[in-house]
Amino acid sequence: MATAEEAQFTTGENFADLLAETLGSEDEGFVGRVMTGTVVKKTDDDAIVDVGLKSEGRVPLKEFGAGEVTIGDTVDVYVDRYENKDGLIVLSREKARREEAWVELEKQFNDGKRVDGTIFGRVKGGFTVDLSGAVAFLPGSQVDIRPVRDVTPLMNNPQPFQILKMDRSRGNIVVSRRAVLEETRAEQRAELIQNLQEGQVLDGVVKNITDYGAFVDLGGVDGLLHVTDIAWKRINHPSEALQIGQTVKVQVIRFNSETQRISLGMKQLEADPWEGVEAKYPVGSKFEGRVTNITDYGAFVELEAGVEGLVHVSEMSWTKKNIHPGKIVSTSQEVEVMVLDVDSQKRRISLGLKQCTSNPWDAFLAAHPVGSEIEGEVKNITEFGLFIGLLGGIDGMAHLSDLSWDRPGEEVIKEYKKGDVVKAKVLDVDVEKERISLGIKQLNEDPFKEAASGIKRGDTVTCEITETNDGGIEVSVGDGELKGFIRKAELARDRSDQRPERFAVGEKIDARVVSVDRNSRKVSLSVKALEVADEKKAMADYGSADSGASLGDILGEALRKKQQDAE
Repeated sequence: MATAEEAQFTTGENFADLLAETLGSEDEGFVGRVMTGTVVKKTDDDAIVDVGLKSEGRVPLKEFGAGEVTIGDTVDVYVDRYENKDGLIVLSREKARREEAWVELEKQFNDGKRVDGTIFGRVKGGFTVDLSGAVAFLPGSQVDIRPVRDVTPLMNNPQPFQILKMDRSRGNIVVSRRAVLEETRAEQRAELIQNLQEGQVLDGVVKNITDYGAFVDLGGVDGLLHVTDIAWKRINHPSEALQIGQTVKVQVIRFNSETQRISLGMKQLEADPWEGVEAKYPVGSKFEGRVTNITDYGAFVELEAGVEGLVHVSEMSWTKKNIHPGKIVSTSQEVEVMVLDVDSQKRRISLGLKQCTSNPWDAFLAAHPVGSEIEGEVKNITEFGLFIGLLGGIDGMAHLSDLSWDRPGEEVIKEYKKGDVVKAKVLDVDVEKERISLGIKQLNEDPFKEAASGIKRGDTVTCEITETNDGGIEVSVGDGELKGFIRKAELARDRSDQRPERFAVGEKIDARVVSVDRNSRKVSLSVKALEVADEKKAMADYGSADSGASLGDILGEALRKKQQDAE
């Protein structure tokens, strides 16, 4: 039988090396596994751990985290490599934790449970999440229900996630925070909607702001807070009173269980400033206010928070008409206004700006009573008269009919032009309607009055024909100051002689005065009435047909007598 030395010589191999190789092969089978070991020694940087293999392993102290490890502690470690250059087994506490985490995560993933993690870094397309040692990927679309502009508040804060996908062979884990929020939101929404009632007061968080209002998260369900329900005072944009992320107290105004639409209000939690508004702002009283909004038809003035009144454009200035309100007042300007009307039912207050200044129409009437004379510049010429500028920035009008006594107004107005300084007499002042009537012809006496003063109904006058037409003839009476008219039916007693063409312009005839109209400045005349009157007089003076004399004899005698008297 050969000795050991002979065997070694024969084979060229040492038995101890063969045994070590055999044992080493068994030890290398533990690489990649998690094993339980005991801390047998500590250095400044490492902990020496005995895991029951041929040699001990070294674990950096920093891998144990904040917790202090002591000699004799039992720990789970991951066998990374069998031997390093120093002949020690390379162990890892972090990888052991990761393996432990994977086992636990797979179990929770299979059971559909949530896992806790912490967002600790950014990567392309999303974020990295620490799941108790295992690193998972959180896509940007899975961070929140709505796009998040700033994720800084979410970083390094433990929170629940839902595992969407796991691949241990590749070491990939995909998680979602949004899935958790949606599930939680659905639960909260169902609970909230089940107990929701109109009039209920809730706390919410402003999630989004639009031009017409703000969306408030009530805890799983959103409600709309319209801009008109934010405050009693006027708010042009919700951002003036709210900001995203702000916690607000709101009241449920309306709730539709079918559409699950919720209308919210904030102002309803405050006292309505319109209560007792009629007592606070009596008609005729004056108050200070601030212009909050300007429109084409007027300006809104805030009397107190939540109470606004409208100053209509017609109540802004005594003299500035057809002008945009923005040229009279400006936004945020403090103004004095008078209360003209209050309607608490419709929540409306009518205000006046001009009423807080002196009325120029009153001032004009006090300085220039009816009948007084004024002087002013022609501001405008229209088809119906002249507008004359007066003191106080107001205008008076001289109508066409008040320009001349004896000439048509359409003819006289052509003699005036803008800028002419004219005199006129005040005929009437209507303060309420803001009208002043002026007359230029009234500066002189009416020539008709003097000419007609000696004429009365029934008088016989001599006229000169000035015009003939189908309806009759125009005549002038006396020295021509009076104008008269003889209708066709009044031109003669006999129908056959009632023809205007029988008369010529310039011819003189006698006629009887039927009426004198001083308003129209016309005298109505009749030749027929004169002939009838002459006939009656002749019958009275020279007999009647009953005595045997013919009408021709009587009239002939009357004519002869008249001719003799004339001679």
